[in-house]
Amino acid sequence: MSKIITISNQKGGVGKTTTAINLAAFVAEKKRKVLIVDIDPQGNATTGLGIAKNELKGSMYDLLLCQMPAQEVILHTKVDNMDILPCTNDLVGAEINLINVNRREFVLRDALTPLKDIYDYIFIDCPPSLGLLTLNALTACDAVIIPVQSEFFALEGLSQLVNTIKIVKQRTNPDLEVDGVILTMYDSRSIMSRQVTTEIQRFFGEKVYKYPVPRNIKVTEAPGFGIPISIHAPSSSGGVAYEKLAEEFILREETT
Repeated sequence: MSKIITISNQKGGVGKTTTAINLAAFVAEKKRKVLIVDIDPQGNATTGLGIAKNELKGSMYDLLLCQMPAQEVILHTKVDNMDILPCTNDLVGAEINLINVNRREFVLRDALTPLKDIYDYIFIDCPPSLGLLTLNALTACDAVIIPVQSEFFALEGLSQLVNTIKIVKQRTNPDLEVDGVILTMYDSRSIMSRQVTTEIQRFFGEKVYKYPVPRNIKVTEAPGFGIPISIHAPSSSGGVAYEKLAEEFILREETT
């Protein structure tokens, strides 16, 4: 059975999609079968993996609201062992349309259930907001990984997400846990980065991943080529950081 992991932070601009793409890609390169689920209506994970949205025969909207089987929506990516459930802008309307659906918080979980024997890990890339799509992701997953930018305002967004997770545990997913926190856009020269890191480590302890992801131009370039950093520039500082994160992720998952 696969483990389903939501990559989430209610604050935008923290490297959430970048982390979902690159962590998943390096995990796939370690010979694990991986699926990315793009439920952010912006569809950045879809675009960042080179998928042409205007050529899709099915998307997350069809999966969630038209009951299209997941197997008909899944696409292969340029990364061996990694597939994607792609997203288009049509998903913007899902928030409204899901309101009238029975068991609306469980639609994604039900859709992913047939895939749990196919993949080792399923990563869900969420919108940077709290709505029915994010609630579906948190209800469907086994655990959450939180990317956090090393700046002051990141702490405020982090506390909001922790509160949301508590609510979801009480109402729809009692087994939900925070699996880890990843520091992104880290600048070791910045006093603020070091202070924020200290605060996050004080709160989350060993759940904070050892390797922060530095600001790196190669990481920001990669989506423009439709490929992850593992293909674009694996030896760059960002590529090395995400590979180390993937190794730590696998070690944590497979030794517990």
